[in-house]
Amino acid sequence: MKAFLLAAGLGTRLRPLTDSIPKCLVPIDGRPLLSWWLDLLERYGVTDVLINLHHLPAQVREFAERYRGPVGITLMMEEELLGSAGTLHANRDFVAGDEQFLILYADNLTDADLGALIAFNAEHPAPLTVGLFHASDPRACGIVQLDESGTIMEFVEKPERPNGDLASAGLFVARPELFEYLESDGYPRDFGGSVMPKLVGRMNGMPVHGYLRDVGTHENLSRAQDEWRRVISGDAG
Repeated sequence: MKAFLLAAGLGTRLRPLTDSIPKCLVPIDGRPLLSWWLDLLERYGVTDVLINLHHLPAQVREFAERYRGPVGITLMMEEELLGSAGTLHANRDFVAGDEQFLILYADNLTDADLGALIAFNAEHPAPLTVGLFHASDPRACGIVQLDESGTIMEFVEKPERPNGDLASAGLFVARPELFEYLESDGYPRDFGGSVMPKLVGRMNGMPVHGYLRDVGTHENLSRAQDEWRRVISGDAG
């Protein structure tokens, strides 16, 4: 299994912290965020990960050079940000010949059960299977409506008037058919804004279990620091 770990964001909401450190290396309980991600990927049998770079890339390269775990790391520099969908399109050869692959938003901190998401996509094949969670602020998320089979029949990115709170967790299992929905020009392109609306009725979703928090703001990062200690100590409840 291979994974795209989308990590090239500027982290503007975390300034001034991200003026000197890329968001994907922000420390959580004394370790860079990427380090926690690599632990999670190893746990679920990911053999290779592609991480895109843009802001302060030398620090990410240094981190990758020091990494001694079993997950192979491919770094892809974006001189200009391609957007999440653009990154996938530009690096489609990374997963050539693979039946399934993961797409993960690196600005989340999570211990989600990726194995269950992979198994759901294997049992219910679709170009995209979306990991879902119940959002406390649905207006800040991509909100879905599921039918009884788990097919996503509606997707609205950051709705002003949400119809529910079931949201994309930034955790996806995809199949090669996904690339049929990726346009080849017009960078940058956002995955949620440009691609997922085209997949309504063709993608499915399932709630994921485990801890999940977007650490892209100072408030969320502070909350994550306290919560994560309880998660890794087994006292998350």
